[in-house]
Amino acid sequence: MSDLESALAAGRKEAEALMRDRITLYRPGPDVFDRETGATTVGPAVVTFYTGKARIKAEQLADSEVQAGEQELTLRQYKVSLPFSTPLPGSGQRPAPGDVVDVLSSPDPRLGGKRLWVTGVQYSGTATAWRIIVEDRS
Repeated sequence: MSDLESALAAGRKEAEALMRDRITLYRPGPDVFDRETGATTVGPAVVTFYTGKARIKAEQLADSEVQAGEQELTLRQYKVSLPFSTPLPGSGQRPAPGDVVDVLSSPDPRLGGKRLWVTGVQYSGTATAWRIIVEDRS
């Protein structure tokens, strides 16, 4: 094993040690409209990419406010790190903007139960983790 491969293996092991959150990363189906309540909710998963440990870290300090319809939203950006060895589902599809990360649990009580939206995915053969950029649209 080369020095680079040894360093990457050690870095990937350390990156996984920091993964204390649990998430599900999936592609939602079409939104579901409830006629009784008038609410629209995210559709059920069409493709589940991953369920398991992760690390969620704030990516930017400043929040950005945007208008969505008649509602003002504050967007907060995070980086979600998954184990580098995470396989793609059998279909070979890759996560893309619009996919969803549901935070199942976290040592940080402010993160548990959050729904985050994928805005970008990073790939690199020399990365220590698979990194996905998400935003909180609350």
